[in-house]
Order: sequence, then structure tokens, then C-alpha cells
Amino acid sequence: MSTKRYKGKSLLAFPEDYCVVDIETTGLSHETNEIIEISAVRYRGRKKQEVFSTLVRPSEKIPRIITQLTGIDNNMVKDAPEISEAITEFRNFIGEDIVMGYNVNFDINFLYDAILKNSGEIFDNNFVDVLRFSRIALTHLPSRSQTNVAAYYGISAEGAHRAEVDCDICNACYLKLMQEESVITAVTEKNKI
Repeated sequence: MSTKRYKGKSLLAFPEDYCVVDIETTGLSHETNEIIEISAVRYRGRKKQEVFSTLVRPSEKIPRIITQLTGIDNNMVKDAPEISEAITEFRNFIGEDIVMGYNVNFDINFLYDAILKNSGEIFDNNFVDVLRFSRIALTHLPSRSQTNVAAYYGISAEGAHRAEVDCDICNACYLKLMQEESVITAVTEKNKI
């Protein structure tokens, strides 16, 4: 079953003020899997200002493969807030900020569904997908995963697959990619009046 979402606009832009967002989940399906970690890092003038980060207690056990990937195990989330509490805190933190992320539609779909289910609100913040920039600038890379792009730019990916670390890696990639001539040209062309 496909969910119709009334998300914000996908921007091809270089915002100075935004929140980088990342989640960890029990799997890839927003319909059957759950969020187990949410992080949002607020930037003003592209400088880190404030962090929201929480583990989330899922209703079912975390699969072993997810624990191997993220390091998040069932013991770590046993006293964490449930999604109803965590998503409210996230929504209050993010406000109307532009959302930034790497392959951010994945995160937005999970967050959108959780916000709608728990508060009845529509998560319609505009967003920037850093993966989109890497697809423009780094066509020569065989994979443009966040860790590969980070490696290309010499950005440490130590601790990847934990939400707050992934936010920091994403922002570092954004700052590098926005200096690429092909990305500058694409953004300029897209935003001509």
C-alpha cells in the first residue's frame, strides 16, 4: 500500500540555515519497520548551533543485522522514549527549518508517517537532498553513497550509521559539494528568474 504524502518542495539550493536530519530504522520499509534513532542538527550560517538526538524504543525487537550495522541493540533502547514522544520532540525542534539529508526522502517518509500518525500534522518542510548534488558532481564514482562521497573528500566516516554522526558527515559532504563547479552551475540554472 502506497501512502500519499504532501511533503514540502525538493530544493536545488544552497541554504545557509537548515537542519540536517538522519534516522536509523529496523529496516527499509516505512510501512512495516520502525524508527530506532532520530537526530537533527541545526545550522545557522552553515555553522552548527544545536543538536536534537534520541534513541527510540520500537514495539518489536531490533533485527541482528540492524544491530550489526548501527551498533544499536535492544538493551540500548529499552528505556528510550516511544515514537509518540520522540517524534513530538523532533517536530518541536525542527520547526519550519529547511530539512537537509543524504537520500533524505528515506528519512522524510518515515518521519512524515510518524508525525501524521502521532499528531495528525503534515510534515511539509522543504528539503535539500545532498545525494542529488553528488549525482551531479561525482558521476565518475561507481557509488555515490554517503560513505563513498565522504571518502572521496577525505571526510572521516568513523561512527557512520549512527544518526548524529551521519548528520555531521552529510553536512561535511554538503560543504564540499557546494564548491563543485557543476553543482554551482546546476543550482544557478535552476534558480534563475
